[in-house]
Amino acid sequence: MAERKPRYKSYTQPAGGWGAAAATAKVLLEQSVVTKGSRALLSMNQPGGFKCPSCAFPDAVCTKKLEFCENGAKALAHEATKFRVTRDFFAQHSVADLMEQSDYWLEMQGRLTEPMRYDSATDHYVPVSWDDAFALIGDHLRALESPDQAEFYTSGRTPNEAAFLYSIFVREFGTNNFPDCSNMCHEPTSRGLMPAIGVGKGTVVLDDFEHAEAIFVIGQNPGTNAPRMMTQLVEARKRGVPIVAVNPMPERALIRFTEPQDMVQMATFGSTPIASEFVHVKIGGDLALLKGMMKVLFEREAAGEAILDHDFIAGHTEGLAALKADIEAQDWADMVAVSGISEEQIRRCADIYVRSKATIICYGMGITQHELGSPLVQQIANILLLKGNFGRPGAGISPIRGHSNVQGDRTVGIDEKPTPAYLDRVRDVFGFDPPREHGHHTVESVEAMERGTARVFIGLGGNFVRAIPDTDRSYQAMRKLDLTVGIATKLNRGHLVHGKDALILPVVARSERIETGAGEQFVTIEDSMSNVTASRGVLDPASLDCKPEVEIVCRMAMATLPESRVDWGRYIDDYGAIRDKIADVYPALYEGFSERIRAPHGFHLDVAPRRRAWLTPNGKANFLVLPGLAVNAAVDDPDMLRLATVRSHDQFNTTIYSYNDRYRGVYNDRMILFVNAEDRAARGLAAGARVTLETIAADGIDRRVEGLTLIDYPMPRGAVAGYYPELNPLLPLELFDRISGCPAAKSIPVRIAGVSAAG
Repeated sequence: MAERKPRYKSYTQPAGGWGAAAATAKVLLEQSVVTKGSRALLSMNQPGGFKCPSCAFPDAVCTKKLEFCENGAKALAHEATKFRVTRDFFAQHSVADLMEQSDYWLEMQGRLTEPMRYDSATDHYVPVSWDDAFALIGDHLRALESPDQAEFYTSGRTPNEAAFLYSIFVREFGTNNFPDCSNMCHEPTSRGLMPAIGVGKGTVVLDDFEHAEAIFVIGQNPGTNAPRMMTQLVEARKRGVPIVAVNPMPERALIRFTEPQDMVQMATFGSTPIASEFVHVKIGGDLALLKGMMKVLFEREAAGEAILDHDFIAGHTEGLAALKADIEAQDWADMVAVSGISEEQIRRCADIYVRSKATIICYGMGITQHELGSPLVQQIANILLLKGNFGRPGAGISPIRGHSNVQGDRTVGIDEKPTPAYLDRVRDVFGFDPPREHGHHTVESVEAMERGTARVFIGLGGNFVRAIPDTDRSYQAMRKLDLTVGIATKLNRGHLVHGKDALILPVVARSERIETGAGEQFVTIEDSMSNVTASRGVLDPASLDCKPEVEIVCRMAMATLPESRVDWGRYIDDYGAIRDKIADVYPALYEGFSERIRAPHGFHLDVAPRRRAWLTPNGKANFLVLPGLAVNAAVDDPDMLRLATVRSHDQFNTTIYSYNDRYRGVYNDRMILFVNAEDRAARGLAAGARVTLETIAADGIDRRVEGLTLIDYPMPRGAVAGYYPELNPLLPLELFDRISGCPAAKSIPVRIAGVSAAG
C-alpha cells in the first residue's frame, strides 16, 4: 500500500455503517484470520471472554450479540495475525536495515515468537534463552550505582495483575521511576481533578448516558478513538438530547453516524445526525468557551434567574467567590477572539447547559495535551460544579481514555508520585519499606537519559521511543543506555532504537489463553468508567515461547532481587493470589476482589464524587481558578500556526494499520498537513504543495519535517493538523504541562518554512 499513489477525496458519507463493516472484513482477510478472527470477535468484550486490546470504553450490559467496533476488530486481527517474526527474520535483517522501514511495515511483519538479544558485532538480534535474558536484566539492574538509574515504563494494555506486581518489584528494587503511557495523554486528568473533586478519574458510568439531558463532547474524536461510544451518542440523539461537539476539526462521526449493528439503518442506508451544535473552536480556545459559558451563568443569576445550584454549592464546595471574580473580569471581545467563535454561539451553548438538569461533559486529548492541560481540566469541573452535576443520574465528568487498561494501571500502583498512605500499605503487606521520593514521568525519564543518569530502560509493552516528543533527541537519548528491554507482542521502532545491550521479549496477547502450573488463568481490566472486569483469552498463543506478562515480571524480580521477601514464584502460577494482594493494598477499592470479579460483568470501583463525597484535604469540591484565557504560551511570530497532532482512522496510538484515513479523505499517505485554505493562500501556496514545517522554539534546536502535502480542510484560521507519530519531531521535549508532565501535542507553535522538493 505504501507504494500506491496518494489521493485525496472528501468523505461525505456517514461514519460507521457499511464502510466500517467492509473495513472489518478487509482487515481479517489481510491478516489471514477470517475464520479464527471472526470466532474470536464473538468473545470480545463478552462475559467469559477477553477485553478489547484497543480502547478503554466500557462494555454495555445488554442482550446484543456483538460488542466490538471496527477499530477493535483491527486490533484483534493484527494480534491474531498468521504472520510471524522468527529468528530467521532477524537473521535476514540487520537493525540498520529495519530502521529504514516504515512503522506500518514493521507492524505488518507479525507476532514476535521467541526472546532475542542484540548482537553489536553483527547488528542483528539473535536468539537468547529466557533464563539468560532474565539473568542479563538482573545483572544490569544490580550493577547500577542507584536504583534511580533505571526507568520502568508501562503500556496501558498491561493488565492489573502484571501492573501491580511490576509496581511492587520496582519499589522493592528501590525507585519510583514509572514513566507511563498515561503521562502522554490523560495525566492532566489524574493530576488536575484530584484537588478539584478528590479523584483523578471520571465520575460517569454508562447508564448515565440514558439519563443525561445534555452531552458536551470536547476535544475528542470518538468515531475513531472510542467507536463504541457512538452507540450512546446515537441513542441520546434519538431521544432528542442535545449534543454539543467542540473541536477545531469537524469529525465525521460527530456529524452523522450509521450504527453497524442497527439492521434497519444498514438495510436502508440510514444514519443519525449526532452534533446538534458544532463549536468550531480555535486550538486552545476551549478555555475561553468555558469561561464565556460560565460568564453567561453568572450574568443570568445577577439578573434574577435561578441558575446555579446554591444548595449544592453551599454544602459541597469552596472557592466560588474567587472563580466568580475571575469570570466576571473576562471581556467578551477577548473571549470571542481567543475562542474563535461568536458571542452568540457561546450564549447558545450556555443556554443548552442551563436548560439541562443533568449534563455530561466528555473530553479527550484536545483538552489535556496543552501547556496548561491540568488547570483546563479543572475548568470543566468548575462549570459542572456550578449546577451540581455530580452525584446525580445522567451527570458528571467523563474523560474518555484511549488505551485499554491505562486507568487500571494507575489505580494499582503505576504512579511516579505515590501517596504516603499507599506506600505504608505496601510496607505493611509486603514487608519492605518502599522509596518515598518521587520518581520520573515520561519527559523526566528522557531528560535523565540525555544527562546519562539513566542507564537501564524496561518497557512493559508499548512503543515508548515512537510515542514520546522530540524524536531526534529522544532517539539519541535512548541510544546512550546500557540496556533496553522491550516486552511486546509485535516488532516496533522501540526495539530498533536501543541501548548497548538490548532484549526483545515476546508476550502472550490479550486474546490468547494463559496456562500456568495451576491451570488456566484470567486477568482483569479497569475501563475508563472504573468498571473492573475479567479477561480470558480464547486463542492459542502465537508461539510456545511467548510468556504471560505476569511471569515475565516475576522472573525479572527473581533475577534482580535474590533476597526478596515477596513470593514471586507463587504469583507466576496463581493469579488469584495476586488479586488477594491487590485487595490487601487497596482495601477500600478492592475488598473481596476474588469474589466480586466472578460476577459476569465484574464490579464498579467506588468513585467518591458519585456519592457527593470529596477526598480532598478540605473535604470539599473546589472551584479552582485559571487566570486569563490562554492555555499555551504566546509566541511572538506573525507566521506562527498552532499544530495539533492527530491519529488517522486506520491507527491506534503508534500502531499504523494502513496509510488511509477515510473519514478525512486521505488515501495512501500519512505525510499530510491539514490547513485552512485562507492560511494557505495567504502564504502564496497552492493546494497539494509539499512543504517543510518547522517548530518555533527559543532553544536553538532545529526541528523540522519535510515533504508534507497541504490539504485544504475546515480548520480554524491559525490552526493546522498532521499525523502522530510522524510529526513528533516537531514537539519540543520542554513543551509540557508542568503539573502533570503531559506533552502539549495539541498546540505546537510552528510555521511553514518553505516548499519541499518534489518526491
